Amino acid sequence: MHAILELTRGILIKYDLIVALALVGAIMWISYWISNQLTRGRLHGSAIAILVGLVLAFIGGRATGGENGLADVAVFAGVGVLGGTMLRDFAIISTAFGVDVREIRRAGPVGVISLFLGVVVSFIVGACVGYGFGYRDAVSLTTIGGGAATYIVGPVTGSALGATKSVQTLSFAVGLVKAILVMIATPLIAKSIGLNNPRTAMIFGGLMGTTSGVTGGLAATDARLVPYGAMTATFYTGLGCLMGPSIIFIVMRMIFG
Repeated sequence: MHAILELTRGILIKYDLIVALALVGAIMWISYWISNQLTRGRLHGSAIAILVGLVLAFIGGRATGGENGLADVAVFAGVGVLGGTMLRDFAIISTAFGVDVREIRRAGPVGVISLFLGVVVSFIVGACVGYGFGYRDAVSLTTIGGGAATYIVGPVTGSALGATKSVQTLSFAVGLVKAILVMIATPLIAKSIGLNNPRTAMIFGGLMGTTSGVTGGLAATDARLVPYGAMTATFYTGLGCLMGPSIIFIVMRMIFG
């Protein structure tokens, strides 16, 4: 029996990337099942999957004493590759290439303004939160501000600027909290803000930005609005990744040195 277990472990370690793909697939399947069956779609499956991933990362880090979470466990080493910066940035770029720029015209000038306003305000709010927690350097404040935009923009900005792993992780956590809040709050405030047609859905997606949060919130409000909100939210992510390490960082350096 021991020999069989060792042989199995050796095979899993050898094909660690396949193990990582299977693990992520299982987590996604379970998370979306929980979302549909227990929350009726109000808490999006992607948010639940991220929470599960964070818990597993914590357990892996505590068990091994390492710095890479679950990837420090030999059998799950492929998670470090699958969740690395290369594949993450590739996913972002491929998503951006799938968007037709002409579609943004449907929302008119207000939709474009909402994109830029949403990104800038999110960075400002995130930077204020970072400043309140004692961060004073432009790199950290810009990275945390990016996290307030989305949990993708934060790590991308941090990687580009050379922020520490702890700051990048904090920016990710800030973005995750925002995504969950948007999911929960959207159906509650939809009626009062007139979120009942494609145009307002696109403007809402441009202001909020977090694709998973907007998608989950609109799905709980009116599933027909999801494609419109998700489209501008995708633009928002790309815009944040462009502006964070460049224009916004330059402004932050002018202010904080």
